[in-house]
Amino acid sequence: MRHLFLLCAVSTLLSGGAAQADTVLVFAAVSTSDALQELAPAFTRTTGHAVEFSLGASSDLARQAVAGAPADVFLSADTAQMDAVEKAGLVAPSTRVDLLSNRLVVVVPVDAKSAPSSPAGLRGLKRLSLADPEAVPAGVYAKAWLVKAGLWEALAPNVVPALNVRAALAAVETGRVDAGVVYSTDAAHSKRARVAFLVPEQDVPRIVYPAAALTKGAAPEAGRAFVRFLQTDAARKVFTRHGFGVPSARAP
Repeated sequence: MRHLFLLCAVSTLLSGGAAQADTVLVFAAVSTSDALQELAPAFTRTTGHAVEFSLGASSDLARQAVAGAPADVFLSADTAQMDAVEKAGLVAPSTRVDLLSNRLVVVVPVDAKSAPSSPAGLRGLKRLSLADPEAVPAGVYAKAWLVKAGLWEALAPNVVPALNVRAALAAVETGRVDAGVVYSTDAAHSKRARVAFLVPEQDVPRIVYPAAALTKGAAPEAGRAFVRFLQTDAARKVFTRHGFGVPSARAP
């Protein structure tokens, strides 16, 4: 009887341990994909939890989350999309954090014979690629910059909207457009596009990537653990190496 009890106890412990090893579904802005893919194995080694990523435009991911998609974590490229998810009651209390910052750059094909060196130089372009300026954070930031520079009305007819920032970069890389406005982190990974000029931070709305655990996923506790992991020194070193910064206190 005693041996049977011990066997049952061991079985219970093992099954409990297995139940705690969950798969975290992370909805994340596509601009974070390289860093997150690098971080995933370390998180799994540390916690035992596997990670799956759904990467795309933050606006699309926010809509999916609000519509009921079972994500455990949301890492957005702007605060507006996270605000929408939080307004829907899906953000786990005390888990939202402003995690990362980024910069905008103007890029051209690597073999372009000429490139704009300032905002005024964009006037001479036939086609300019942006992530959808009406919805996708990278495009929204870019439009706000061009409006502030007094260029939006002149350039709008030549804007080629893309599904997300990586698609905007791809349009430049393949030569389908003359230039594009993307994040510096995306440009840094490209071998077929080069930076024409860096957009001054003071001319762009504050670029902030908030992260939060969500309440409707299949692994809420593991989701909380992943958000905590993203704030560790080891994770921040990876983000920094990929070109991300820490959000400043500058007002929008």
